[in-house]
Amino acid sequence: MKKLLLLSLICTAFWAQAQTRLVTGVVTSSTDGSAVAGANITVKGSSTGTVSDADGKFSINVTGDPVVLSISFIGFATQEITVPASNYLAVVLQSSAEELQEIIVSVGRGSQRTFTDTPLPVDNFTAKDLVTTGQPSFDKALQYRVPSFNTVNTPVNDATTLLDPYEIRNLGPSRLLVLINGKRKNVSSLLYVQFSPGRGETGADLSGIPTQAIKRVEILRDGASAQYGSDAIAGVMNVILKDKFEYSSLTLQSGITGKGDGGMYGLALNSGANLGKSGFLNYTVELKQQDNAIRSGNIDVLTEIATFGSYSGPTSSLTDPANAGIVNFLKVNPTGGNLNGTGETSSAKFLANFAVPISETGQFYGNAAFVSKKVISNANYRTPYWRVDQVLLHTPVAGAPDYTSDPSNYFAPGTTQYNQLVADKAAGKYEGYVGYMPTFEGDLKDYNATLGAKNETNGWRHDASITVGGNEQTYSVNNTVNRSLGKASPTSFKPGGFSFKHVVGNIDLNKSLTSNFNFGVGAEARSETYQIIAGDTASYSREGSNSFPGIRAENARTNSRFNFGGYVDATWDITEKFLIQGTVRAEKYSDFGNATVGKFSTRLKLVEDKLVLRGSISSGFRAPLLHQIYAQSTQASFAGGTIVLSGLFNNNSKEAYLLGIPKLKAEKSVNFTAGLGLTPISNLSLTLDFYDITISDRIVYSSSITTSDPNSTLGKILAAGNLTSVQFFINGIKTHTQGLDFVASYKNIELGTGKLAMNLAGNYVLTNDIVGAPNDPQVIKDAGATILNTQVKSLLTEGRPKYKTILGLDYAIGNFNVTLNNTLFGPTKFQDLDNGGSNMECIKQVFSPAVVTDLNIGYQFSKNISASFTINNIANVLPKWKLELTHNPDQTIDNANYANAQATLNDPTAKQLLEGFLEFSGRYRILGYNGSQFSQLGTAFYGQLVFKF
Repeated sequence: MKKLLLLSLICTAFWAQAQTRLVTGVVTSSTDGSAVAGANITVKGSSTGTVSDADGKFSINVTGDPVVLSISFIGFATQEITVPASNYLAVVLQSSAEELQEIIVSVGRGSQRTFTDTPLPVDNFTAKDLVTTGQPSFDKALQYRVPSFNTVNTPVNDATTLLDPYEIRNLGPSRLLVLINGKRKNVSSLLYVQFSPGRGETGADLSGIPTQAIKRVEILRDGASAQYGSDAIAGVMNVILKDKFEYSSLTLQSGITGKGDGGMYGLALNSGANLGKSGFLNYTVELKQQDNAIRSGNIDVLTEIATFGSYSGPTSSLTDPANAGIVNFLKVNPTGGNLNGTGETSSAKFLANFAVPISETGQFYGNAAFVSKKVISNANYRTPYWRVDQVLLHTPVAGAPDYTSDPSNYFAPGTTQYNQLVADKAAGKYEGYVGYMPTFEGDLKDYNATLGAKNETNGWRHDASITVGGNEQTYSVNNTVNRSLGKASPTSFKPGGFSFKHVVGNIDLNKSLTSNFNFGVGAEARSETYQIIAGDTASYSREGSNSFPGIRAENARTNSRFNFGGYVDATWDITEKFLIQGTVRAEKYSDFGNATVGKFSTRLKLVEDKLVLRGSISSGFRAPLLHQIYAQSTQASFAGGTIVLSGLFNNNSKEAYLLGIPKLKAEKSVNFTAGLGLTPISNLSLTLDFYDITISDRIVYSSSITTSDPNSTLGKILAAGNLTSVQFFINGIKTHTQGLDFVASYKNIELGTGKLAMNLAGNYVLTNDIVGAPNDPQVIKDAGATILNTQVKSLLTEGRPKYKTILGLDYAIGNFNVTLNNTLFGPTKFQDLDNGGSNMECIKQVFSPAVVTDLNIGYQFSKNISASFTINNIANVLPKWKLELTHNPDQTIDNANYANAQATLNDPTAKQLLEGFLEFSGRYRILGYNGSQFSQLGTAFYGQLVFKF
C-alpha cells in the first residue's frame, strides 16, 4: 500500500511538472508601436505575476490549461488573453482614448451602452487628459477640456477663494448635477453673492476632488431630471474613481507663474490593494500649497479724486489742495497698497474607493472622501483718504480732541463731528495713520461617503446604497475694525459661516426582459440640512467689521427638508439599428410640493453603423436650494441719525411678505437635443449636437431694491422697516438657451516614427436670452424699480464666452509624449448701470476673443519613473476689454442717453473716468470681476515627477 501511495505522489509530481510551462511575450503600445515597460502581467485568479522589461518583454511560468493572463498598464485598457499553444504572446495595449470608445457609459439610466452607441451626447476624459492640462485643480483642468464648461478666478475673493463658481452651457453651477461613482455629491454651503457668473447659486466643490484619484470623467450634455431628479437641467458630471489596484505611485508637483509668484507645491500618493478574486481598495492622499499671485492694477488718479476727493477737471483736480492727500499717497503707492489676486490656499485631501465580492455576481462597495482647506485673501487696501476708521484706534497728540473716549461715539460720514475728525487727521493731529488692509481667512471641511451592495438575481440587477455628504465653512477677518465700536473695537473678528449636509438613499433595479427590451425602476430618498452660523457680536454690531460684516444672531438658523422620488425607465431596441428610450420620474418635497417629469430619446444607426442620428426631448425641474430659501444676510449702517438695515432678506421674512415676494417654487425646464455621430474610418470620429433649453420660473438673486420716492408704497415699506434697500430670491424670469456642441477626433496618424492624435471640440451659443419682462412684484413695479437691473441681466446673458473651441495635438514618439492645446475663448460682455449713470445702458465692456496655448511634454525615464513639464499660456495672453456703444436699431434706449453715451466715448477724459469707475479706479484693470473668460495670471509653469512602486 505504501508503495502504491509513493508511486501516486511521484506520478502527480511528474504530471504537475509536465503542466508547468514557460510563457513569453512582448507588450507594445497601439499608439506608436513602442515597447511598454513596466506592464503588469498576472495569471487570472492567482497571485502569480511579473512585469515587462525595458524592451516590453516578459516571461512567466504558468500551470494548467487553459490559462488566462491579465495585462495592464496605466493609461491603457486592461486585456485578458488565453495563452495559446505556442506559449508566446504579442500583446498590443490600446490607449485609454481608444478604451473609452468601447467602455460602458456609467452616466444615465437604462440599458448599458458604449460611447459610440449612446443616444445622448456624452464627453469622456481620462486621468491623462486632465493631467496634461497642467492645471493645479480638477475644475481648472475641465476649463481646458470641456468647451461648454467655464470657470475663472475672481479678485478680492472673500469666501469665493474657497471654490470658484463654474457652469456648463451658461446655466449656472446649480443646474449641473455632480456624481461620484454614480452617486449624488453634496453641494457647497457657500452661496455666491459677488457680481460674477454663478451669482446667487452654489455647486459641488470640484476643486476638492484630487485628480490622482480619478479614473475618468463622463459628462452627459443633456437634461437628466427624469433620470436623476433636481439639479440636472444642464447635464450630469459623473466622476469615476480609480478601482483595481495595479501599482502605487507618488506624484510630486510644483509650479509658478511667469511673474515669479503663485507658487504651487504638492505631493500625492495613490495606492491600495487587491482584495480576493475581484475586490480592491484604492486610495489617494494629496497635500498641496498654493501661494497667492498678485495682479494689482495702478490706480487712475483722476478717477480716485472723482470718487474720494473734489473733482473739478483733469488739470485743476491734480493741483487742488483738497486732493493733495490722494495725489501724494498715490505717487508713493501707485497701486493704492492693494494686493489683489488669487488667495493663498493650503489643502489636504483623502479619498478611498473599495469593493468586496460577496458572491459570483454580488459586490459590497463604497467610497469616502474628506477635504480640508484653509485660504487667506486680501481685501482692498483702506487708503487714509478712503476710510478714517483707524483714527479711532490711535491716540491723539496733545491738544487734539479724543474721539475715542466714548465707544458710543460713532460719527456718520457727512456729519459735523465726522468732518471735524477728518480735518483733525489731515492736520496731523493723529499719528501713524497710513491706512490698512483687511485680510480674510476661510476654513472649509467637505466630506462624502457611500456604502452599497449590488447583485444579480434571476436576471434582475439590483443596487442599493446610502450616501452622506457635507460642507462647512467658517470665516475669520483680521487687521480691520468695527468703527461703530470706537476704541472698543477688536481688530480680529469671527463673522460666522455656513454648513450644508445631506443623506441620500438609492435603490435601482433593471432587467433585460427580452433580448431587445430593458426595464428599470428605482427610488431615491434624500434629507438636506442648511445651517447659518452667527458671527461674534463685534463682527455684526451696528456697522459690523469692515470689509466682511458678520452674520447677525437673528439671521442664524438651521433648516431641513426631505424629498422622495421614483422613476421608471424602459429601453427598446426595435431593430439592431433603431432604439427608443423613455423615463418618467415623480418627486415629492416637504417644502414646496411635487414634480413630475419625463424624457424620451432615440437613436438610429445608418451606413453600416458609421452614421448615428440621435435626439431627445425632456421636461425637467430644479428645486430651490435651501440656501436660496433661507439665506438672510443683513447689514446695519448709520443714516439719518439712526441704524438702518440693508441686504438679503429670505422669502419667509416680513419684509418679503410686505413687498409681495412669493415663496420660492421649483424651476421648470424643457430640453431638446438633436445630433449626429459620424465614424467614416476606424480612427476618425465626429459628433455635432444642437441643444435648446427653456427654463421657466428661473430663480434669480435680485438687484438691490430701493427708491428715491418716499411716498411710493415701496418707499413707505422701506421707511417703516428702517430699510435702505432689500434683496431677495424670486422665481423671476424665463430664459431660453440654444447652442451647438462639436467634437472631432482623429488618432493613430503615422508621423515619422511616432503617432499623432488630433482633437477638436467646440461650443457655440446661438441664443442666451431672458424671455419677456422680469416678474416684478407690483409694489416694486409701481415705484419704477425692478428685480433685475442691467448688471444682473448682463451677467446672466453675456457673462460667459459666446463660443469656445479647443484644438489639441498629442504626439507620442519613443519615451516622449507631447501635447499641444490651443483654446479659443470667444467674446463676453458686461454692462454696468451703476457706473456712469443712465449712459451705461448704452455702453458695454466687451472682452475680446483670445487664444491660450498650452504645451505639455512628458518623458518616461524608466518603467518606474516619469516626468512632465507644462507651460500654460505660452504667449502670456491676458483678457482685454474695451468700451463699445450698444446697437440701438429699435430705439429702445432714450435718444438723449444714447447721444450722451456717444459723447462720453468721444471725450478722452470722460472715457478715462468711466473706465476707471468700471475697475474701481484701476484696481481691477487686470483682475476684472466681470467678463474675464480665462485666467488673468498669464504664463505659468508646472512640473510633475511620478514614481511607481
